[in-house]
Amino acid sequence: EYEGDRNSEGQRHGFGKARLPNGDTYEGEYECGLRNGYGTYRFKNGALYTGNYLKNEKHGKGVFFYPDGSKYAGDWVHDQKQGYGEYLYANGDTYTGEWANNKRHGQGTYVYKDTGSKYVGCWVNGIQDGPGELIHLNHRFKGRFLSGKPLGHGKFIFDIGCEQHGEYKRPVQEKEGEEEEEEQPLPLEPIWKASEITKLTPWSPQDEE
Repeated sequence: EYEGDRNSEGQRHGFGKARLPNGDTYEGEYECGLRNGYGTYRFKNGALYTGNYLKNEKHGKGVFFYPDGSKYAGDWVHDQKQGYGEYLYANGDTYTGEWANNKRHGQGTYVYKDTGSKYVGCWVNGIQDGPGELIHLNHRFKGRFLSGKPLGHGKFIFDIGCEQHGEYKRPVQEKEGEEEEEEQPLPLEPIWKASEITKLTPWSPQDEE
């Protein structure tokens, strides 16, 4: 069903309202039969998108409300979250920063609602990866991350005015017997090896290299 403007060829063109065969509805701008411009799309599962379209795809600025209560507000490119945006997760966590191909990618800040901790730094394909800082209520860790875990040299900075320098190392997996295991064991958490405690030191980007 469609009610709204059409062009001389009879295509949806201008402003209109449509109910799609699957029960979704769209109200907004059309160009030559395609959703183009600003509009609001309601999914029958309760999700809703309101924002810009280009040739039927979410493209430009828009806000997407998910059925679980989460929400993304930011940039879209060809139906993908891409550019800069803010995501509020169903559990109350938030991510604000760069996106590519629907994933957290680039520089961004993730705040954990339960603990008040936050990660500020690099992301690759949705995972903490690269230089970053994990900030807790009375101390923070500055270092590098790989696949969501801290790894390599870094330091803990305590609000009382001192730092603990050290390194996160990968533990060695113990091999038990010769038989091949079907399942890969879960990777063990990196282990922190402290090297020294100092007073607060000025940080410069060269430290990261």
